[in-house]
Amino acid sequence: MNPLTIRAGRKALDRIRTHGLDAADIALVPGAAGGPKGLGIAGLDRAIFGDWLPAKPRVRHLVGSSIGAWRFAAACCSDPAEVLARFAKGYSEQRYGAKPSARSVSDSARALLKDLFAGREAEILGHANYRLHILAVRGLGPLKRDSRYGTPMGFGLAALANAVGRRHLARFIERTVFHDRRERPPFMAVDRFDAFHTHAVALDVRNLNEALVATASIPIVLEGVADIPDAPLGTYWDGGIIDYHLHLPYQHAEGLVLYPHFTDRIVPGWLDKPMPWRRARGEWLDNVVLVAPSREYLAKMPHGKLPDRNDFKRYLHDYDARLKYWRFAISESDRLAEAFLAFAARPDPALVLPL
Repeated sequence: MNPLTIRAGRKALDRIRTHGLDAADIALVPGAAGGPKGLGIAGLDRAIFGDWLPAKPRVRHLVGSSIGAWRFAAACCSDPAEVLARFAKGYSEQRYGAKPSARSVSDSARALLKDLFAGREAEILGHANYRLHILAVRGLGPLKRDSRYGTPMGFGLAALANAVGRRHLARFIERTVFHDRRERPPFMAVDRFDAFHTHAVALDVRNLNEALVATASIPIVLEGVADIPDAPLGTYWDGGIIDYHLHLPYQHAEGLVLYPHFTDRIVPGWLDKPMPWRRARGEWLDNVVLVAPSREYLAKMPHGKLPDRNDFKRYLHDYDARLKYWRFAISESDRLAEAFLAFAARPDPALVLPL
């Protein structure tokens, strides 16, 4: 049983067939939103950022929304494997009551980020090889400000608009890319590449933490983040609402895109999850190599899946059982790491499926 599924775009598969999978070729790494699912690939992250990529240093763009951005901030620390392990531990130990307020969940997120990154902002933003880019959305209309009634109404209307067509979601939110001030991500080579207006805001030590909170701020579940320094005025929300699995024009990257993912498919936006016809395809994915837990691997996990946010409700009255389950998922993810490193050492194109 191979614990890993590997899929590749047309150009990426050609490259693997002729040159193998060389870390020196990796120019960009995307990180999807997905909350606790990130724990399920923790070992893969430690292998990629702790050993594999550092062995072939070059400038690489790390682009994340929600937990993807948090993972990549950890990867930008000088001791990535250690901080990634601390992140997985801290995230898994979160604890909430039956109906936690948005304020309490936001406070918990801020406390975790403070514990991990306080005092390390310059280190993260000044990494010699990594360029950190954080995706969030800026609310429009009823989502312009966080309020007791306006936020649920605005998010509901946004969901209805998205159901009619993804482009209609642009009436309620705009993409914001908090980017490394030294260099924008390659997908911003063109001013506009989809229906969403995109703001570009340079990261610095004043706005890094707020951008990290904003990118994970699911409306209603967490508070929106207002008036982030250097960003356009307004309230900022979870980047996964637009960029859930980060379907972006990766063909502008000068090299391959390595995508450590929770699943073997790419869903454009968080609100697109129940719509199986909304799946990423086309030339944007030509240079992408996606690695994810295989279906056989998932079948042997508790509940047949990676950890997810529903586990907070599933184990509402049994914190110890949830923690045991999530720790098991973290531990098992070392098998994903072993499978990836084995493939990278001796790539077999026959194991690679089309993306």
